[in-house]
Amino acid sequence: MDVGRRTLVAVTKGAAMTSTLPDNASLGPLCDEVRTLHRQVSEGDVAGKGFVRRHHPGPDLALAARSGPFTLDDAELTVARSYGFSDWASVVHYLGIVADLAVDPSRVDTDALAAPDRFCALSVLGYTDADAPPRRAAAAEMAAADPDLVAQHVWAAAAAADPLALSAHLAGRRDLATITGGPYDWVPLMYLCYSRVELGRTRSQVLAAATLLLQAGADPNAGYLWRGMSTPFTALTGAFGEGELGPRRQPRHPYAPELATLLLEWGAHPVDQQALYNRMFRPDDSHLKLLFGHGLADAGPSPWELRLGEAIPTREQMWHTQITWAAEHGYSRRLALLARHGIVATAHPSPP
Repeated sequence: MDVGRRTLVAVTKGAAMTSTLPDNASLGPLCDEVRTLHRQVSEGDVAGKGFVRRHHPGPDLALAARSGPFTLDDAELTVARSYGFSDWASVVHYLGIVADLAVDPSRVDTDALAAPDRFCALSVLGYTDADAPPRRAAAAEMAAADPDLVAQHVWAAAAAADPLALSAHLAGRRDLATITGGPYDWVPLMYLCYSRVELGRTRSQVLAAATLLLQAGADPNAGYLWRGMSTPFTALTGAFGEGELGPRRQPRHPYAPELATLLLEWGAHPVDQQALYNRMFRPDDSHLKLLFGHGLADAGPSPWELRLGEAIPTREQMWHTQITWAAEHGYSRRLALLARHGIVATAHPSPP
């Protein structure tokens, strides 16, 4: 990076809109909240009025008797603002995306799955409390007991990172590279990137398998919304790995740098908020160096940022999280790396 031309990003904890919806949110319960708030305020409930005063952008006008009764529109706006959205239409838009892309791996009963789906579920990181080496060992035992498992569907072949099996699946139907399926309704590339089953695959085999999918049309920015959260778990997130449960239970991919580089070269966007979060807990900065080398500091909007809009955290919020963790845990090298790329904290205190 040309330091002389870098863009300085002064980071504070801003008050920008960002989703604070609960996990697995849906429109029905929020509509119930709107109706309840409307009834409470219409009946003069003090708590309801207090809620409006905290969250409505113009509470005095909304609650003024001379303006007429408190409206459903005002109730919708209040509820939307309470969850970090600018208006009700933005909530509805986001929850439509959630309905299409949300997956909660903890809700999948692994024991009830057919063999190829069970192999996939056991092989990959689901970012649940079940993530642990014994699951992946069980997947390896399944593969050893039934070598034809990878022939049963493309998602199992991807979870196994088996280039020969993938080639056979794609030979007749290249569109399989873009079709969701398996236990988590992911595209094949996601199973490959999140898989941690140990089958003795070489670096060249894994990269060949991923390349076959990308050549067949797989989206390098593929991802899903974990439990409906607004920071997508992408293929790149899966390649980098790690997370809150630590590197033993949620390890990075064994060929993380090479797989991530392949995805980036095929067009994966370097601003991957969930990947940055998952990898921030330990002092290793190799992921940041790789991403900075592909434009992390000043890349334009990602496909996910464009799609999710105000629901996804802003870049400033993203960097605030990174800087705060690094500062609180003494990661001076990370702070220096961020500063070299123009990411610095300001002296301004965070707003309440």
